[in-house]
Amino acid sequence: EAGAVGRHIVAHLARHGFTMGHEPDSIEFSTLGGWIATHASGMKKNRYGNIEDIVLDLNLATSRGLLSRGLPAARESRGIDPRLLAFGSEGNLGVVTRAVVKLHPLPQAQVYDSYVFKSFDAGLSFMRAVSDSGDVPASLRLVDNPQFQFGQALKPAPSGQLKRWKSALEKWLVLQVLGYDAHQMVACTVVHEGTREEVARQRQRLSRLAKADGGMRGGAENGQRGYQLTFAIAYIRDFIMQHHMIAESFETTVAWSEAATLCQRVKARVTEAHARLGLPGRPFVSCRVTQVYPSGVCIYFYLAIHAKDHPAPHQLYASLEHEAREEVIACGGTLSHHHGIGKIRAGFLQDSLTPAEQDIRQALFQSLDPGHLFAIRNQGRQPAPRT
Repeated sequence: EAGAVGRHIVAHLARHGFTMGHEPDSIEFSTLGGWIATHASGMKKNRYGNIEDIVLDLNLATSRGLLSRGLPAARESRGIDPRLLAFGSEGNLGVVTRAVVKLHPLPQAQVYDSYVFKSFDAGLSFMRAVSDSGDVPASLRLVDNPQFQFGQALKPAPSGQLKRWKSALEKWLVLQVLGYDAHQMVACTVVHEGTREEVARQRQRLSRLAKADGGMRGGAENGQRGYQLTFAIAYIRDFIMQHHMIAESFETTVAWSEAATLCQRVKARVTEAHARLGLPGRPFVSCRVTQVYPSGVCIYFYLAIHAKDHPAPHQLYASLEHEAREEVIACGGTLSHHHGIGKIRAGFLQDSLTPAEQDIRQALFQSLDPGHLFAIRNQGRQPAPRT
């Protein structure tokens, strides 16, 4: 059923020895129907695919009736398939009520790993080399230096004299002997899933590719900690709000050739806007590469500002995020990779779509929902005027 919550799906399938493989940051609370309606992507999409690759069939209840095929097939060609309209519809066309999805046996092996690089460019080069190899781990994510330092700050202090000595020795080796700069180094977290042979092959290949870009292995514990931290970010965001910090995320897809430039320009634009507004301190603006494709990457930004005593902190944050998104688009990035449009990004659609695309969208809304039953203002759609 489309209302099934992600964590319940995972637990139920695991009892039967299966996995769906879709693991978004929000899996604790989000639902199957929500994943379809928002055109979602998960952290393990490299192995299992995005939501459109996982769903075989679905029911969409519309004001004109139920869109349903009844018997899912691996693939068929029968002209335009109206059920595909459900992906990314965000509640504008109807309600997803159920879906048939692909399942996979639980992986024989699951291994966490991590690699450390001297610069973001070196880490990005490694990510592209792995993507070009055609054998990408289930999850492969690169965090920039601010996010790397953030993760290190959250690590519990080593307990016991021996562990403290070991930690100090490792830090000295990395910074003093190997020449890593604490203010430049970045980390890549990895999750390998598959047969033992697949995992062993991938680990060997990644180790070789990392060395080619001057990287070194950071270990399984750091890889697992970095992966699990993603699920805690929302809780950290809510906690720091008690200390007058406003924080949220936004993402984009961009070609490999523009990825580094986009990251630099977005950070610079936010920092400049923050100073122009006369805000105290500096903004926390950080990015990570979360998804790789043959032609480009998904870049995920975190933005946090201190807003104590400001009369409208939400509007303040919105203005900075708006400038950041303007810069994303100016750098050739997409309006969204998986967060969808909703209400926050709707104002950018006019500049992102051609006039023909805008006309087709409106005609589609009007045709499938002439009574504006589902007009909830997502993607800028307006309800019919009251009479």
